[in-house]
Amino acid sequence: MADAVHFLPITKKELDYLGWDYVDVIIVNGDAYVDHPSFGAAVIGRVLEREGLRVAILPQPNWQDDLRDFKKLGTPRLFFGVTSGNMDSMVNHYTANKRLRSDDAYTAGGKSGFRPDYAATVYSRIIRQLFPGTPIVLGGVEASMRRLSHYDYWSDTLKPSILLDSQADVLVYGMGERPIVQLARLMQQPDWREHLSECSQIAYIDNSIDRYKSENPILLHDYAEELKDKRKYGEDFVAMEKESNIRVQRTLIQPYTDKYVVIRPPFPVATEAEMDSFALFDRMKNAPHPKYLKRGDIPAFEMIKNSITIHRGCFGGCSFCAIAAHQGKAIASRSEASVMREVEDLVQRPYFKGHISDLGGPSANMYKMHGTDLSLCEKCARASCLVPKKCPNLRADHHPVTALYQKVMNTNGVKHITIGSGIRYDMLLTDNEKERAMLGLGDYLRQVVRHHVSGRLKVAPEHTDAEVLALMRKPSFDHFLDFLKDFNEENRKCGKNQQLIPYFIASHPGCTVEKMMKLCDLTHQYRLMTDQVQDFTPTPMTYATAMYYLGYDPYTGKKVHVAKSKQERQDQHLFFFADKPENKARIRQLRGKKR
Repeated sequence: MADAVHFLPITKKELDYLGWDYVDVIIVNGDAYVDHPSFGAAVIGRVLEREGLRVAILPQPNWQDDLRDFKKLGTPRLFFGVTSGNMDSMVNHYTANKRLRSDDAYTAGGKSGFRPDYAATVYSRIIRQLFPGTPIVLGGVEASMRRLSHYDYWSDTLKPSILLDSQADVLVYGMGERPIVQLARLMQQPDWREHLSECSQIAYIDNSIDRYKSENPILLHDYAEELKDKRKYGEDFVAMEKESNIRVQRTLIQPYTDKYVVIRPPFPVATEAEMDSFALFDRMKNAPHPKYLKRGDIPAFEMIKNSITIHRGCFGGCSFCAIAAHQGKAIASRSEASVMREVEDLVQRPYFKGHISDLGGPSANMYKMHGTDLSLCEKCARASCLVPKKCPNLRADHHPVTALYQKVMNTNGVKHITIGSGIRYDMLLTDNEKERAMLGLGDYLRQVVRHHVSGRLKVAPEHTDAEVLALMRKPSFDHFLDFLKDFNEENRKCGKNQQLIPYFIASHPGCTVEKMMKLCDLTHQYRLMTDQVQDFTPTPMTYATAMYYLGYDPYTGKKVHVAKSKQERQDQHLFFFADKPENKARIRQLRGKKR
């Protein structure tokens, strides 16, 4: 038991060891319990613990037996927190072609089968059945991205807000440190339900919207209308996405016949001091719970245990990505001092051997970036600050992140840093030498190529076709070719022979077999490796998923080709591996059809 003292308790024995006769909050989690800043349930648990609350974790409870796991920690004094884990459970379980995965990176030993489909909903319904009077708060990516009506790829249906299906009381969306604390304080009051409208960054069901009328809320179409007419959903998606891109947002309300799902505006972009306070490495064990020692490694932890997150948010606006809808478009960065404290802490951990595997965020080189005039950002509804052209108000200064890399490299015990979270290469391109020097673009590329690439640097052009790239909200493929030239030139200067490895996506809305043929030809022409590839998976609340469901662009009304049949998706994917002998006959057949 002594090994588990510094972990949040997960068993009745651990509660007894701590002398706890009650628990304030129980967090039910679809992942194994890893006490590390990259695992959301652990972070929320530690944030609540810092508030003076008693928090227990119930990781991967059995939902198929007599439900004893759900009962073993008792009834929490405040609420059950429910999350499916770090991923949407359906993305975790199934491939893009809806094939069941044989492994699970968030489970000990990488074994699958330790969580249900639609885990947040299943857990919540069980809790409602067993503890009918205890509040339930949903959180995590699965809940966040399903907070409004959404297209669900795996059932091929338009589903209502997860609040209705799950029977939960409240939903925390986005990064949850601030809203969960505000909510926990409120829920200690007997009339807390009457004051939910005073909270930020939460969603809940209300029977009336009269109290919101003075706020000029955005009233979406009734879910029943969306079911009858897809165009209603398209209009709602555009309204939702535009509002989520603005810094100062309004309340969103969606009717469900005689009730309403209310989405309260998010907290302002986290300050540097707030971001530093969210870096809880010094309160955490930074390891999986000892109960998993005999069950094998947890692959997701092994992947990130030597990495450090320095910022959150992304202003890239890629249409297939949910990061901005969850973390926000604006960048929130930690201070250099906070990052350095974590580096020094990491160096002391027994598993660290000198290699920091990542120092970044959703896009590694967005650290400390923001608009020059923030008042313009407050009302800007652009999904991307980079596409179709870089916003003139964006100050893409790379000096802070370059200086941080250098400082970390000079730390005793650090031998090597690689940048694993990907680089937004189009920010490094300019024909203006004055701008290049002012923003430190050349210095950043030089630093990365010489010191932070482990043979290969992964970047994400995603496609080669101009129409597909426009729908992806990605820059022209010519930008990638320009960066490839710069990357190769820097390698030549420092005497290295490193490779640029591009990520590509097949079957994205707008993509056809013919366009994949051209992608295949171009990648062969430039001798690009195509092993970092994937098929498009429609996930809730993204622009690309809206196009997949609707069959047209909700912003323009223009029809968009969508690869929905299994055969077409397989055919598009084949062109990533056209040289494989087993694919050549089908490739010849498809090329013949083109003629």
